[in-house]
Amino acid sequence: MRVVLTGGGTGGHIYPALAVAREVSRQHPQAAFLYIGSKHGLEAQLVPRTEIPFQSVEISGLKRKLTLDNLKTLWKFLRAVSDSKKMLREFRPDVVIGTGGYVCGPVVYAAAKLGIPTMIHEQNVVPGLTNKFLSRSVTKVAVSFSESLAFFPSAKTVLTGNPRATEVMHGNAEAGRSFLGVDAGKKIVLIFGGSRGARAINEAVVAMVNQLGQFTDTHFVYVTGDVHYEKIHAELQQMGDISTNITVLPFVHNMPDVLAATHVLVGRAGASTLAEVTALGVPSILIPSPYVTNNHQEKNARGLEKVGAAEVIVEQELTGESLLKALSAILADAKRWEQMKKSSLSLGMPHAATEIVDQLTAIARKK
Repeated sequence: MRVVLTGGGTGGHIYPALAVAREVSRQHPQAAFLYIGSKHGLEAQLVPRTEIPFQSVEISGLKRKLTLDNLKTLWKFLRAVSDSKKMLREFRPDVVIGTGGYVCGPVVYAAAKLGIPTMIHEQNVVPGLTNKFLSRSVTKVAVSFSESLAFFPSAKTVLTGNPRATEVMHGNAEAGRSFLGVDAGKKIVLIFGGSRGARAINEAVVAMVNQLGQFTDTHFVYVTGDVHYEKIHAELQQMGDISTNITVLPFVHNMPDVLAATHVLVGRAGASTLAEVTALGVPSILIPSPYVTNNHQEKNARGLEKVGAAEVIVEQELTGESLLKALSAILADAKRWEQMKKSSLSLGMPHAATEIVDQLTAIARKK
């Protein structure tokens, strides 16, 4: 089986694609892959760390109003379609899957025009412009939330969940604790602002960090994001006597192991994060990013809040005090934590990657 993967811009689009690749390899050990992304996107850094060959096209996103830039974007799109067709003809894939981001547009569109079976995967409740556009041309559409089904043609759309859910099910809590140096007798609170970090979350954590010592049975794992790490590290050093029950890291590459050991997550409400925490049943405090299209992170988060799986703090209300209060309420109430865990698990779709690969295999066979 020969598979082209495409998706880019943020980890929320890239990690699901890589999760699909790993599941394809599990089911089809002789499978061959090509990842087509943008050389300016995060995928250009993440994919080369795997064994998947990487090629790039140049593309940018449309503005949501008429501008001269949109004419340039249209020209880039047409050129990227042409470049994608050349790559696809050379690689000869059995199937192409796109997991979101601008780069999916020309790659998946080119594949559809060449008669190659295609699938797109939508991670968020409200689809982005690229997937709405592609849905008319692709063979299959997979979605992560039942609320998304109404946005796509019913005859070709299936509810699968997010493949990152399957990925974290292979995590090892003992390995996660060993990596962090935290013994089994302590709860772990993971504070993670996404693949690039989140300034507002960082500011709130720094504001409350001197008060974390009161949680004697808890260890805090604070992931700043690579771009913020040096600044945050310097600030914490200047503050002097910081509690010993906190580990500060720029990034975590073995996230499934760390999540498997996590008692409470504090973080953004990206679709991959929510897929992971619901697969494992991790209670969460979600701070949706207000800087994403269609405010989809808050819409994602409210679904968890509605069933009692998470507490939501919007960014304009986020302070060290409000975050500390929310954490204290969950950590001090074992019954509430158990109920949040149960509610989170009720939303989980841990076999998402398997479902997606089954769909990919089926459409590839119809070629």
